Amino acid sequence: MKLIKPNFWYSKKSLFFPILLFPLTLIVMSIVKIKKIFKSRKFNIPIICVGNIYIGGTGKTPLAIYIAKELSRLKKKPVIVKKYYEDHHDEHSLIKKYSKNLILNLDRRAAILDAERKKFNVVILDDGFQDNKIEKDINIICFNKKQLIGNGFVIPSGPLRENLSAIKNSEIILINGGRDKEFEKRIIKFNKNALFIHSKYKLLNYNEFKNKNLLAFSGIGNPENFFELLIDNKLKIKKKIVFPDHYQFKKGELSNIIKEAKKDNLQIVTTEKDFHRLKNFKFKAIKFAKIDIILNSKKKFFKKILKIC
Repeated sequence: MKLIKPNFWYSKKSLFFPILLFPLTLIVMSIVKIKKIFKSRKFNIPIICVGNIYIGGTGKTPLAIYIAKELSRLKKKPVIVKKYYEDHHDEHSLIKKYSKNLILNLDRRAAILDAERKKFNVVILDDGFQDNKIEKDINIICFNKKQLIGNGFVIPSGPLRENLSAIKNSEIILINGGRDKEFEKRIIKFNKNALFIHSKYKLLNYNEFKNKNLLAFSGIGNPENFFELLIDNKLKIKKKIVFPDHYQFKKGELSNIIKEAKKDNLQIVTTEKDFHRLKNFKFKAIKFAKIDIILNSKKKFFKKILKIC
């Protein structure tokens, strides 16, 4: 789904559109409540859900890959389970690059049953916090410090899939970008027992872009987070180009970007997720930023996870 996020989603002062759209928001909230009536199914395999309540761009997939790699290192046999969406091949390719075990299915429950049959001993559910038909053993809710919950409203009045109160059903709250004391106080009102973990992204191939003027482009959930990562690493962005999330790049568009960069002597950089959507074109002029996740309390994080697997 190509989603354009309106500016009023991020403004706490601009209430005209949120109020105007609130009748539709009430319908969405009612649907969410109805879905929670259905009884969840317990599986014979531990399930770690990496989810969010904010629409897109909170780093679920990189975290799911990170957990899978670490559990493999600890001699577990994890598998990442993801609902199949036809236009999400970029995420599928990215997961397969770093974690060979991936099961895709239109029905997450069928995918988990497949994981049981294949003798995996832990499922990492990439997205699916709102899928109430599945009983999870650990819910990890991801936020990004730059967006958090936007204006705090549920779609279409705001960027939330459901109310903030939903985090009462989570064991771990992960905030990418560092601490936000005021936000964490709000979380504690709904969930006193959740473990707070703070993370950041480390740019691994910094030297490829050091001392160069950059043309940065991206089609991810929150492209500004990518641009700010480059800026935080003291890299010089001279031009930014934004595409919709999961955008299917056309060869001609990329050729024009390369011409533009060449004219101004700019190095082109994009995200690794975007790169998976254009790598078949084999443009050597386009490079991607390779990142890794750094957790502030890695031992506490995995201690909590290892209790259930």
